Amino acid sequence: MATARSTPAASSPRVTEPMHDFEKLFRPRSVAVIGASGDPEKLGGRTLLHIKELGFKGRIFPINVSGKDVQGLPSWKSVAELPEVPDSAIIVLPASAVPAALEDCAARGVRHVQILSSGFAEEGGEGIALQDRVTAIARAHRIRFTGPNALGSISPADGFYGTFSSLLATAVPRAGSIGVATQSGAFGSHIYAVAGFRGLGISRAIATGNEADIDVAAAIEYLTDDPGTTVICASLEGCRDGEALRVALLRAAAIRKPVVIMKVGSTEVGAAAAATHTGSLAIEDRLVDAVLRECGAFRVSSIEEMLDVAYVLATGPRPGNDRIGVLTVSGGIGVLMADAAIGAGMSVPALPGDALARIRSVLPLATGRNPLDSTANVGGRLHLFGQIAAEMIGGADLGACFLYLAHLGRNLERFPPLEEGFAALRRDHPDVTVVAVMTHVEEIRKRLESLGVPVFEDPNRAVRAVAGAAALRRLQAEATPRPTVPPATTPLPPIGNEAAAKALLRDAGLPVPSEHPCRTAEEAVRAAAAIGSPVVLKVLSDDIPHKTEVGGVMLGVEGAEAVAKGFGDLLRRVQAARPAARLDGVLVAPMLAGGIETILGVQDDPVFGPMVMFGLGGVSVELLGDVAFASAPLSEVAAERLIGQVRAARLLDGFRGSPPLDRGALVRALCQLSALAVARRDQIASIEINPLLVRPHGAAVLDALVVPRR
Repeated sequence: MATARSTPAASSPRVTEPMHDFEKLFRPRSVAVIGASGDPEKLGGRTLLHIKELGFKGRIFPINVSGKDVQGLPSWKSVAELPEVPDSAIIVLPASAVPAALEDCAARGVRHVQILSSGFAEEGGEGIALQDRVTAIARAHRIRFTGPNALGSISPADGFYGTFSSLLATAVPRAGSIGVATQSGAFGSHIYAVAGFRGLGISRAIATGNEADIDVAAAIEYLTDDPGTTVICASLEGCRDGEALRVALLRAAAIRKPVVIMKVGSTEVGAAAAATHTGSLAIEDRLVDAVLRECGAFRVSSIEEMLDVAYVLATGPRPGNDRIGVLTVSGGIGVLMADAAIGAGMSVPALPGDALARIRSVLPLATGRNPLDSTANVGGRLHLFGQIAAEMIGGADLGACFLYLAHLGRNLERFPPLEEGFAALRRDHPDVTVVAVMTHVEEIRKRLESLGVPVFEDPNRAVRAVAGAAALRRLQAEATPRPTVPPATTPLPPIGNEAAAKALLRDAGLPVPSEHPCRTAEEAVRAAAAIGSPVVLKVLSDDIPHKTEVGGVMLGVEGAEAVAKGFGDLLRRVQAARPAARLDGVLVAPMLAGGIETILGVQDDPVFGPMVMFGLGGVSVELLGDVAFASAPLSEVAAERLIGQVRAARLLDGFRGSPPLDRGALVRALCQLSALAVARRDQIASIEINPLLVRPHGAAVLDALVVPRR
């Protein structure tokens, strides 16, 4: 795992304080703009213009070395001259001037700062050292700050636009309930620009830039506590503090405040670009997936999907279950939406006979059982649409109901009966997500949104957005803190060869079969007799972690003579292949059969800590990459979910006449392995069990590798 632009200062402990104190950063009563300019084309001038002209009611203190009026406001040469201590300061200066400006803030008592200046860790070299210097000053004086290299933050409800974003020259985001937390300023401004164009309102938008102090995790925590925010949209380029991200997401999940998140840099090229953009720490994308999922966040792959899901969540209730109904004026569109729903993990249950009978008593030509096609014959009786949808919701216990209305949303004269139907559905089924799918005019869209009904023109986008909202409900309900494992109090025994590794695993409770390390052929013969034929012979060497690469394994050895001969042949073969390797003898193990080989592993990730990997052996892992990850330590429930994420894991339940295997033994092995990795995190870098044989009754560690931390 690569580290991009990481610095010692960035990894040192951060100042902590109650999250509500961040109000002074994002909703200040007074603000100093350090580097304010009279030229609105300059970043300092544009930032001041936005604060001054877009509705901020607090006090503004431009700081300019000239001491002359700036954009019609009196200015001061330094923060030290200000008549009062402002709630926050925004620094828009050349990078080299930022440390002195921050020292001035510290001396004046300013404790909340946004650093919009670039030229720091994202540039590498001297920029890293300069960012370290700024960070050290801030920590010495308990200053909390965003950036450097940040776009700034906005709070539309307060008229505060502390940013140099060029968007504000043409479009000003309106106040709403969607909170935005992002490392990338351009990403954030694009989100609230598109949100504005779609009529969605923003509560707060916070850009964290290089995250030398405040990061996206802290911003999520702040937005979780913010009563004006009902749904959080977040964007990550990297992460330095995986545990802080977990804590923030779990906190949001605990109070059921949805977090929709996008992690860019999912490819090697993208990760490299993110590192040069904000100096981010590159992280393995599959690990990010695992952490977001288990902490209750819903990951999206595009800004469009993010805003679609947020729109559904901000407009009406989230679906109470995964069952959807589709009522249409077009059979083909209904099929399209049903396919999209199944593909997104939703179910489309057939309506029961009694509900269908009631529907057909008022609309005899309605066809299908869900999707339900009203056909064009409903045209003269649009007031029936709400009644039919209500029968569908009650009859099939739906969590969401889609009404596809073609182009009726463009007809103001014909729409009132439909609007009354939507109002009745929202009144009578307040916990059901009701969605209108149609082309429409803005007036009708706004009227439906005021009722709590999202409106989409594209059927598939509507389904995917509702599926995302439903997934968030499931994810947040499942999100729980991990078990607590105390650190080991004993030294790590010498770990080198397979026998030593397995001894450690056996002591941790993992199912290691009876095996014998042997230094002579005679010992090997006695061990084989005790175990029972056939046996497996494996070379033992601290210098050879992968024995098969040097011919260091013999399978199915039977009889004393064969064991003795195999012992000598094995050592000679390995010595010929690796003359410099130290050989410690041969491990004699039982030849076990019957079951499925699986792979278990734990790797200590620099961002997220110990992460567990699980997969089935053979081509599932090597060719298809069919593996899943989860944070250690695992509870039994988390272990079951980890197994369920591997497609080939269905083989554990029996296949083509084979008996089901001991899933419980596999769950226990995963939990014990994860607990060992956490307890000895300071001593062990990685553990691999390959394979763990899962049998109809029990499981067995057949091979293992433990890599101590250097």
